[in-house]
Amino acid sequence: MDDKKKKLNLKREVGLLGAVSLIAGTMIGAGIFMTPQTVLYSIGSPGASLVVWAACGLLVIMVSFCYVELGTVIRESGGEYIYILRTSSPVLAFMLIFSSVIFVRPAGVAGMALGFAQYVVAPFYPDCPPPILLVKCMAAASILALAIVNCLNVRLSMSVQVFFMVAKVLALAVIVIGGVVMLIRGHTENFEDSFENTNVGINPIGIAFYQGLWSYDGWNNLNYVTEELKRPEVNLPRAVIIAISLVTGLYLLVNVSYLTVMTPKELMSSSAVAVTWGNKVFGSWGWIMSVAAALSAFGSLNGTFFSGGRVSFVAAREGHLPDILAMAHVHRLTPSPALIVTTIISLLVLIPGDFQSIVNYFSFTAWFFYGITLSGLIYLKIKKPELPRPYRVPIILPILVLLAAICLVLAPIIDDPQIEYLYVTLFIFSGAIIYIPFIHYKLCPKLLTKLTVFLQLFLEVAPADKNL
Repeated sequence: MDDKKKKLNLKREVGLLGAVSLIAGTMIGAGIFMTPQTVLYSIGSPGASLVVWAACGLLVIMVSFCYVELGTVIRESGGEYIYILRTSSPVLAFMLIFSSVIFVRPAGVAGMALGFAQYVVAPFYPDCPPPILLVKCMAAASILALAIVNCLNVRLSMSVQVFFMVAKVLALAVIVIGGVVMLIRGHTENFEDSFENTNVGINPIGIAFYQGLWSYDGWNNLNYVTEELKRPEVNLPRAVIIAISLVTGLYLLVNVSYLTVMTPKELMSSSAVAVTWGNKVFGSWGWIMSVAAALSAFGSLNGTFFSGGRVSFVAAREGHLPDILAMAHVHRLTPSPALIVTTIISLLVLIPGDFQSIVNYFSFTAWFFYGITLSGLIYLKIKKPELPRPYRVPIILPILVLLAAICLVLAPIIDDPQIEYLYVTLFIFSGAIIYIPFIHYKLCPKLLTKLTVFLQLFLEVAPADKNL
């Protein structure tokens, strides 16, 4: 091959420890410190909230096993996008990547950054909520800092991920141990009549699941970077089992600790639940929990950045996004153009966004596409059983998870219709309208070519190879 036509390869630099850190480190983020109060408020009782957290963990374990089979059959980076492209249709795949690039991924980044910022500034405003402008400026600063780290070096990004995973697991361990000590001392009064006042409506259960599943988000991050994973047929299932089991156990124990130390009313009224818990357990040293929660959110944000840029990268490589997004830096071998785009849109989403709305609309959109992805796995199992599968799940598993995804998408709409969900749905399907002129018929190719050449020279990037 001529030297001028040679393409760059993303290196396989993610081992088992890095893989576990990427999953667990992204899952354990702002969510466990921001959503327990909303889950409890939505479902109405401490007992039911613990059931929701356990059910969310079980659902995530089930869907992640399905994704392990998909990841070992379709060994390409890109997660849901590449799976839908290979099993369904280019139009559906484009609808996903359009929604992901413009809203889902930036919303996830913005939500985590807001969680980080909330805990960073909380110690300075002990008696009142911090100014919204200050929180958003801090969130923007964290997004920019991690964008730079991820553009510079893959190993540096993974080192950051491993460090913050250890820090956040230690922080959660402190909360768990504190709760156990309080239980041993006999503080069980908050668990008496623990299912009283449970809200059994479709909408409160659906919203409680949305908030709980937000805390588990990141379970599928390894599927976005399959091409950078060493021995994916071995490390993908191992990393998923280790990381998700660890996170589910921690989440249940942390929620028990919250409810041991705080009354349900105190928990629901808290804007920074870990700080409230820390103040009640450690007194004047309660600010330590604010630092721990901020570190946790920062690590999760880093993991989202690491995988998020890869989705745009893969979609551009397949012709569904501008070519510049399929390029990597010639020296650092990081998909910097895709990361830069994710950063810019995340900052724009941050301007009008508030945490709870971001979580609900993010979860609604995400589970819509998870359902389509699982339909693809069912199709492969029925129509192409001969494909090599180092890892298999029974067909009943994707069917059950698909039904759960359908319920999660429809529940908030059926029980309590809100116009915002209609807007989100229209936005998702608007991708099909954009696909026809710009992707299928390739309008404005000359303009894009000139812009691509300019950006390629300016950013020092070159096309990266699909086949590793």
